[in-house]
Amino acid sequence: MKLVLTSEHGGNNIPAKYLPMFADAQEALNFHRGLDLGAFDLFHHLSKLACFSQSNTISRLLIEINRSQAHPKLFSEFTTDLSHKEKIELIETFYFPYRYEVEKKISELIAKGEEVLHFSVHSFTPLWKGGSRNADIGLLYDPSKAREKDFCKNLKQQLLLQSPSLKIRYNYPYLGTADGFTTYLRNGFSKKYSGIELEVNQKFTSQNKMESGLKTSIYNALEICLKNNKAPGN
Repeated sequence: MKLVLTSEHGGNNIPAKYLPMFADAQEALNFHRGLDLGAFDLFHHLSKLACFSQSNTISRLLIEINRSQAHPKLFSEFTTDLSHKEKIELIETFYFPYRYEVEKKISELIAKGEEVLHFSVHSFTPLWKGGSRNADIGLLYDPSKAREKDFCKNLKQQLLLQSPSLKIRYNYPYLGTADGFTTYLRNGFSKKYSGIELEVNQKFTSQNKMESGLKTSIYNALEICLKNNKAPGN
């Protein structure tokens, strides 16, 4: 089994030519709307386990590369009024290249007969719409895919062995079948592909860094699952 690791919301960078549109957007850019706090740090920590890793550090407020092209939030309120030509430029400059490289690598691995586990690293804000989210870690998958379901079950067990106090939930705070990159890839590839989204509560972050103990627990749990071949289909 080969691990492909990605981080779609790793940063809040805005290229210079687009900065005027974000002159009054510093608060949005620096918090959960602009990026997944701690996600890039965790991604970097886990990357040693992967045969291929790809991260995006352009803010999703410029263009949301984790959404389908038809999604109404592909462009944020800061970019939605751009002309059709300008939107196409964003798609061709940032959206397509990122997704193409990941899809290409997965295609190459599957063509060689490899089984691919795609692990997409995200984080979520602990407060939403006035309430607290009741989880430390979310494991997002397609419930109709037995291999993904089994992998998440194994990973949860290993995580709890590492850190028994963790509150781990399946398909929370989002559904694994919602519009996203893993859903797109899942629909496009054979049974050799499994797409899991890891969501970590941002309460474990400080200055855009993930708590070191939690990073270690996630790394160890994932490594054990890989070494034991506790993978989808096994």
